[in-house]
Amino acid sequence: MAYMSEDGYKKLMADLRELETVERPKISAAIAEARDKGDLSENAEYDAAKEAQGMLEMRIAKLKAIIAEAKIIDESKLSTESIQILNKVELKNVKNGMKMSYMIVSESEANLKEGKISVNTPIAQGLLGKKVGEVAEIQVPQGKIHLEVISISI
Repeated sequence: MAYMSEDGYKKLMADLRELETVERPKISAAIAEARDKGDLSENAEYDAAKEAQGMLEMRIAKLKAIIAEAKIIDESKLSTESIQILNKVELKNVKNGMKMSYMIVSESEANLKEGKISVNTPIAQGLLGKKVGEVAEIQVPQGKIHLEVISISI
């Protein structure tokens, strides 16, 4: 089951619609054009178009699976008592004092440039359930880090 915001769900639906209504017809046209060029056994354009079609169908199937398992979170019922999905958290690295902010989101909504980390990451997993003032000890590839929860918001 994939928990996500309503915005994230709408974005996935828009992506799926784009793939099915725009990209799929483009690839079908490319296959038809390549097929019209003759011998398929030595037709690189045809092979490339068929491979692109396979990749597209895989992306469509993956999106459909995510959408089928999606559980939209009612953002009005979110709490800031402890860290949970769709919370914004401000953290401080206990060792070096560096502060950072993240929003914990579903895997399909994660975007590090926007400060959104997947609920499946080691950092998010280590933070879930923590309250303001608590220190989370999190195992990352570089070793263990200790992050103090400064604030939790929606």
